Amino acid sequence: MTTAVQRADRRVSPVFLALVAVMAASGWYVWTDRLATNTGVAVFLFVVSGWIVSLCLHEYAHARTALHSGDISIGAKGYLTLNPLKYTHALLSIVLPVIFVIMGGIGLPGGAVFIERGRIRGRWRHSLISAAGPLTNILFAAVVTAPFWLGAMDGVPQPFRYALAFLALLQVTAAILNFVPVPGLDGYGVLEPWLPYKLRRQVEPFAPFGLLAVFGLLWAPGVNQAFFEAVDAILQVLGVSQLDTYLGQEFFRFWQGEPQMF
Repeated sequence: MTTAVQRADRRVSPVFLALVAVMAASGWYVWTDRLATNTGVAVFLFVVSGWIVSLCLHEYAHARTALHSGDISIGAKGYLTLNPLKYTHALLSIVLPVIFVIMGGIGLPGGAVFIERGRIRGRWRHSLISAAGPLTNILFAAVVTAPFWLGAMDGVPQPFRYALAFLALLQVTAAILNFVPVPGLDGYGVLEPWLPYKLRRQVEPFAPFGLLAVFGLLWAPGVNQAFFEAVDAILQVLGVSQLDTYLGQEFFRFWQGEPQMF
């Protein structure tokens, strides 16, 4: 009986499989241009579903690492099913990140899985649990940009190229923001186990506002420019140009009309 329950706790959720199906179907439409003048709708669905899939994998990485580090309660909470509806803060983890993608083209990180830290021993394990999520974004970015840095984009339809580029931009922005050492973000979670106990207690009340503070800073023109210059520099190394990401975002915003091709 226990084994059957454990298997159910780790079975991939139909919700996640549906998201993957939407990503695959919309990607196929973008590739084949079956939507003709409505290609932007397919790009929108492809990017949003791909972004949510990456969020699920991000939180799964946290949960899986916590499980192997000693928190055996993870399975019973449903975190290993990749079901976004099981997350502690679905609003922060799914809804707000999607809204910010639509508004500003930023891969906003969100906190979701509740980990019982008292079950985990060793500072390195605590740090690894926090790092596992953004490392997943880095891996996802490497996968979606692989055709670019492998020089395999010949013959790839332009709208699909631009959609991949914009999805890659979201992954890079999410990874960078997640690794910022501000309370409430994974970057701080990596450092926290190594900080003095007194300092941790003093900083703890500010954790719920860390993400909002970082996002607020991004509205400052100088900070915003420096941030996206860093993002563009990373994408350039991966073979993705600013034109690729710009047109990807333009296709994504289908309600503004089809972008003018250069």
